[in-house]
Amino acid sequence: MSFLTEPEPPRGVPMPVAPGISRIVAPNPGPMTYRGTNTYLIEGDDGFSVLDPGPESAVHLQAVLAATGGRVARILFSHSHADHVDGLPAMKAATGAKVYGWHTPQDDRFEPDIGLSEGDVVAGWTALHTPGHAADHICFAGPGGVVFSADHVMSWSTSVVSPPNGNMTHYFESLRKLLARPDDTMYLPGHGPPITRPHAFVRGLLVHRTQREDAILACLATGPKTPGEMVLVLYAQVDPRLHRMAERSVVAHLEKLRDEGRARAEGDIWRRG
Repeated sequence: MSFLTEPEPPRGVPMPVAPGISRIVAPNPGPMTYRGTNTYLIEGDDGFSVLDPGPESAVHLQAVLAATGGRVARILFSHSHADHVDGLPAMKAATGAKVYGWHTPQDDRFEPDIGLSEGDVVAGWTALHTPGHAADHICFAGPGGVVFSADHVMSWSTSVVSPPNGNMTHYFESLRKLLARPDDTMYLPGHGPPITRPHAFVRGLLVHRTQREDAILACLATGPKTPGEMVLVLYAQVDPRLHRMAERSVVAHLEKLRDEGRARAEGDIWRRG
């Protein structure tokens, strides 16, 4: 799987990524967030829609307010993970804008003013429920085949799928849901640069995840193991700082394999089904 890279982006500066859409990268780089969380500014007749306010950061908030001239008509969030929504309360207080998100947020501290369901349209953008990375994850599809893919499809890495709110079966289904949209031309992810060949990229993710499942089954073929023991084999070349989250993805794969009758658990020990 070939992922995309980009140089360190300018901080606090809106970067055009598509007609009427700019991206500001939040100052929260790290092993799980790459250069930082992407906050998108979407121009409209009534002002800007801000997608994913990002982390709690006064500097980032001021950058968004400066880039929009304070004309924020609404705030949208793709899912309620902290790096996407911790800055939401301050942005709402500063703008008075209503908040739109999935009708049943995973983190109930971020209850939207207007709950969205599959197919709802906000300022010309259609909500697509894409659980897997998070139970409340939504993508937004709009004009010209542009899709805000958030953390469901990222350009720099695969998504972490961590049970119980992350679900690998749902993740596979949500990837196939995007593949069924033949006219999409660009994905704008929650972290990293735009994806300009989205269908090929998603097919690559499906292959990558299927190969990971095969590797897990091959690992279990040598004997019962805990998820932590599997990580040491499967992710031996990965930064150890990422092993904890890698273990969560292994568990998600195992639960999918269990539901398919291909693996079984005895406490924390897993065997082939």
